Formats: sequence, C-alpha cells, structure tokens
Amino acid sequence: MLQRDRANFRKIVSLFVLVLLMIPIALYSRSQFSRPPRTDEMRSLFPGIVYERKALSDPRPLMVHQIAIDLATPGIRPFVTPGVVALSPRGLETVARTVTEFVDEFDLQIGINANFFNPFREETPWDFYPHIGQSVNNLGQVTSNGNTYSPPQAGWSTVCFLPQNRVRFEQSGFCPKETEQAVAGNDFLMKDGKPVPPPPHIAPKDKPYSRTVIAIDKSGKTLWLILVDGKQLQYSEGLTYVEMSEYLERLGAETALNLDGGGSVTLAVQTPTGAKVLNAPIQSRIPMRERPIAAQLGFFAPKN
Repeated sequence: MLQRDRANFRKIVSLFVLVLLMIPIALYSRSQFSRPPRTDEMRSLFPGIVYERKALSDPRPLMVHQIAIDLATPGIRPFVTPGVVALSPRGLETVARTVTEFVDEFDLQIGINANFFNPFREETPWDFYPHIGQSVNNLGQVTSNGNTYSPPQAGWSTVCFLPQNRVRFEQSGFCPKETEQAVAGNDFLMKDGKPVPPPPHIAPKDKPYSRTVIAIDKSGKTLWLILVDGKQLQYSEGLTYVEMSEYLERLGAETALNLDGGGSVTLAVQTPTGAKVLNAPIQSRIPMRERPIAAQLGFFAPKN
C-alpha cells in the first residue's frame, strides 16, 4: 500500500512539473500568433499622422514600423512623460509605465518609448525590474511641459521640442531655454543628411537589434518615428547600427537620434477601445508583452 502511494505521489509531482514547464511554452506560442502579420500596410491614423508597416526579408526577416508626422498640421502637439516630485528617498524621477498606459492616461493619439533608464534588470519572465508603478531614473534630459526633471548628462544627446512645433537635435544634451518637451538618446545615426559611423565602442559589436529612432527631414516639417522589431527569429531580427543609418538615408532623414531599444521598443495608438500596440515588443522573452519604462514621447492630434 505504501509503495503504491509513493508511486502515485511521484506521478502527481511529475504531472505538476510538466504543467509548470508547459505554461511558458503555451504563453509564448499564444503571443506569437498575436503579433502583427508580416504584410505591408500604410494608413492615416489621424490628420497629419501616417503609419506604415514594412515586412522585409533583406538583410534578414524584419518588421519596420514607421510614423510620419506633419508638424504643420493644426492640433499636432508633442507630450513627454511627466516626473514625480520626491518620489523616493533615492531621488528617482518617475514611475514605470507601459506605452499603452501612457497613451491612455494622458489621452494621446500615439506614443513610443524614449530614454534609456535605470535601474533595470531582466532575469526571467517573472523576475525583472521595473514593474509597473516602480520608481525609475532617466538617462539624459527629460522635459515635460517646460519642466526639466531629468537634467542633461554627458553622452546623452537630446531632441528638443520648441514652440510652434520647432524641433532641435542637440548633441551636447542641453536643450534651449524655451524647450517645452524633450527626450534623450545615445547616438546620432544621421547628421546633415549623411550617416554617422558607429562610435568606437559600438563598431566591433554592431549586431542586429530592436531599435527606436526619431528623425526629421531637412525642412523641419516632417518628423519620423521608426521602430524595428527584433529578437524574434524568422519574424523580425533587428537592424545593425550601420543598417539603420542606411535605412534613414534612403528615407531622406536629415538628422536622426537612436533612442532606447531592445525590449523597450514599443509603438502604441489610441483606438475607440483604448490604446493598442502596433508593433511586436518582446519583454522578458515573451512577444507582445510590453516593458514598463521610464519615459515616453507621445503626440496629440486631431481626432478622426
């Protein structure tokens, strides 16, 4: 009798372990099927905002998501995640939220991820930091509605939004005094209409990666938000620094700045039922799972 009970117990334990192992596989498989299809698409989201999805196969499987914003369109207005005063004893600046939460919370029409940030940790699908609502710190300048709550830092270039939707890219990291909104990235990909070579610390290890890039044309009237999905074999495997610069040159970008990439790469749009993701983010190895991040850049636009 005792031997039979032990055998039954071992079977139950084995079944329990098998179920635990199958849960992440099931979640991963389900999330794969919810990704945007590998088909091209172009549509107007709102007056002055056009979305284009490109399913490419060269130099490897790629999904590129491109927003073109006509800055001269009445009602188009940028907005950046606000800070939180005295958030924590360590002086961290804001709370982590996803891009869809950002779009919904501030009633925006579109939003993307922006600054690199810390602290950050990603060990397993359940062991990561930050979770939604946890305190975080931006790298480089962040200005929201004229309030600069994350100061400029060496090595973090900025894109500055001035009155009348004027846009300036500052390699120094310091925006003009009249700046209303600002976010920061690490490296310029385009300057004066020409690709910028990778910095020495990047060139030897320039590998395909998920990327978020902000760019502007020579007239200063068209702003592009370009997101490249990555880390997803045979679906979208990312672009190298050099390949991203070449893409921007073909697009006609005058200046372009690399924002936070990897699992942070997210594009969200407002819909009648709330904000929805347009790309395929991958957080803690799970496709279509959004990463909570420190700063987002969004835009108000006339509603259809």
